[in-house]
Amino acid sequence: MTFDEHGIPSNKFNPHAWIINNPEIGEGTWIGAFTVIDGIGGLKIGKGCNISCGVHIITHSTIKRCVTEREYNEVEKSETVVEDYVFIGEHSTILMGVHIGHHSVIAAGTVITEGTVIPPYSLVAGVPCRIIRNIESEIEKWKNEKQIL
Repeated sequence: MTFDEHGIPSNKFNPHAWIINNPEIGEGTWIGAFTVIDGIGGLKIGKGCNISCGVHIITHSTIKRCVTEREYNEVEKSETVVEDYVFIGEHSTILMGVHIGHHSVIAAGTVITEGTVIPPYSLVAGVPCRIIRNIESEIEKWKNEKQIL
């Protein structure tokens, strides 16, 4: 493992992103600067995703260990899955055990709490998150729009 001048381990996605362990990241996925991608508990990110700047995807927790004064001496881990073509907005936080369905949009600043399952084609926002609506028909409309240059 090599380190950039700022001490963050090098990765092929963004020199200013911190990618921990070896998460499975699909082809064509873009990761913005100042993100933390934690693969300790298992993490799969699909193809064609955009993970905006400042996003945190966390697959482990030390809460029980901390508040029990280390009597619960385990670091909890749970696999997190982000399916294909998911957009995750700036400064969102995704906690362990989350499953985000394909073609979903996670609004900027959203917090997705442990174990939440997001169906495909969802628009999600808020703290804690809530599903706003299904966006499948909007995506189909966008695919058919002509881009004006």
